[in-house]
Amino acid sequence: MSAEAHVIAFDVGTTSAKTCVYRLSGGALELAASASADYGIRILPGGGAEQDPEDWWRAVGEGSRTALARAGLAPSAVRGMAFCCQMQGLVLVDGAGRPVRPAMSYMDQRAREEKRRGIERGLKIEGMGIDKLFPSLLIAGGVSASAKDPVWKYHWVREHEAEAFARAEKWLDVKEYLVARATGRFAMTLDSANATFLYDTRPGRLGWSPLLARLFDVDTAHLPEVIGATEVAGPLLPAAAGELGLEPGIPVFGGGGDLSLIALGSGAVGAGQAHVYMGTSGWVAASVGERVVDTEARAASVLGAMPGRYNYISEQETAGKCMEWVRDHLALDEIGLYLGARHACEEDEARHASIFDFLDETVAGVPAGAGGVIFAPWLHGSRSPFEDPDARGLFFNIGLDTGKRCLVRAVAEGLALQSRWQLEAIRRRVAARGPFRFVGGGARSKASARILADVLGESVETTAAPHNAGALGAALVCAAGLGALSSLEEAARLVPAESRFEPDPASAETYDRHYGVLKRLYHANRESFKALNARRKAGYTGGSKHKERMA
Repeated sequence: MSAEAHVIAFDVGTTSAKTCVYRLSGGALELAASASADYGIRILPGGGAEQDPEDWWRAVGEGSRTALARAGLAPSAVRGMAFCCQMQGLVLVDGAGRPVRPAMSYMDQRAREEKRRGIERGLKIEGMGIDKLFPSLLIAGGVSASAKDPVWKYHWVREHEAEAFARAEKWLDVKEYLVARATGRFAMTLDSANATFLYDTRPGRLGWSPLLARLFDVDTAHLPEVIGATEVAGPLLPAAAGELGLEPGIPVFGGGGDLSLIALGSGAVGAGQAHVYMGTSGWVAASVGERVVDTEARAASVLGAMPGRYNYISEQETAGKCMEWVRDHLALDEIGLYLGARHACEEDEARHASIFDFLDETVAGVPAGAGGVIFAPWLHGSRSPFEDPDARGLFFNIGLDTGKRCLVRAVAEGLALQSRWQLEAIRRRVAARGPFRFVGGGARSKASARILADVLGESVETTAAPHNAGALGAALVCAAGLGALSSLEEAARLVPAESRFEPDPASAETYDRHYGVLKRLYHANRESFKALNARRKAGYTGGSKHKERMA
């Protein structure tokens, strides 16, 4: 490889795709240009959440051409590409790689009945039948404990859309669909395979488990081959190259899911190092050298991009999505009133940056504790440290003196309190250590970083471009695959901290009190959540205006 080359990294998230062109020079990575494109997600009756895979492909094609133009590069300058994508979706495709139905998002929770029939029968522990629980933990290192897990979506399609299911040739995730579109090859990476909980993750035994496939009634012919993150899935096909504005034949690397590549892009890759991610969804994850699982907290280790490494994760469904909700319903609100004179959402990068400027400005004058108001960030249910698709958001302890600024700060604090709960779950099984890297779009807010440090009582670090952590992880995969890096462990050197936030001891008592209340709020309201959301399970979605906004 020449002394200088370029790679292109695609970060395909819940509602937008970011394309980043990186320059490789002297073993270093430098961002040359980026572009993003948005797409929708359809929220359907009964908890459905679907997307059109064509929208992902359109977005990465638009982003690729725009980013190359902004970098002033010809397509021939790009030497490799990789995808970082949202995980635990279900994309069923025919033999030609065409989707047989819309993709089911990781947010889709329609398969509750399939999950109930599939794993909630017989002698149970933590609500799961031991006939499937024990083999899953032994072989896969985790279990399909949520209605949002892919295996239950697979069964939902088979039961409700038999004609589409009959045309399905392969079971893919988001990244795997895009890799197949680019190369014509059906291949999952280790992390995506692990996230199906049908894959044997034991060292030395990696491979699809015939036993788990039989227990969970999955046709093994639907399961694709599995490759590593830095392996070449194939050369970029001419037709795909034309649509992406790239040269045909460049290597398309295996890449990874958002968890594994954001972990790389955070730079927190050493044993026990942890990161906190705040994108549309969010999580706390620690890098570990062995499989770990906590069925009570619904936390599990997932094979990472680095061979022999796992990311032990506790996930939250809505993180940055809560801040979007703040923007749309508190800052702008639906009757046209504004928190300030400046519109808080404009376009593209400026729009996203302005959200965090708005947050920083808004909470600056509000003391820790948000005037006693607590926000529970379960706007679309919870996965961990408790699994409950019926849980919903709360503002608790609002008084006559509560204003919008207190509510906005309460949301930022609620997200940090949830991260503390997740970290507590992580530390029940592993020795996660700080300082904690804070990445994702939410980490662009200095106020959020300070609040996170105060709530955790730990040092928090942010990188130069925390919102690009997933794309940077994909670029690191390309660099390692091209031989520009000796190993992915070099991420620790290539991704240094830019800012560090230390906890303020003066706020510890306040946040300790709020943390205890948040945990009690869920347990006290669990049955009420279930009662109130029965209509949603039956198909009620809150009206067409809600669906239009979410789409």
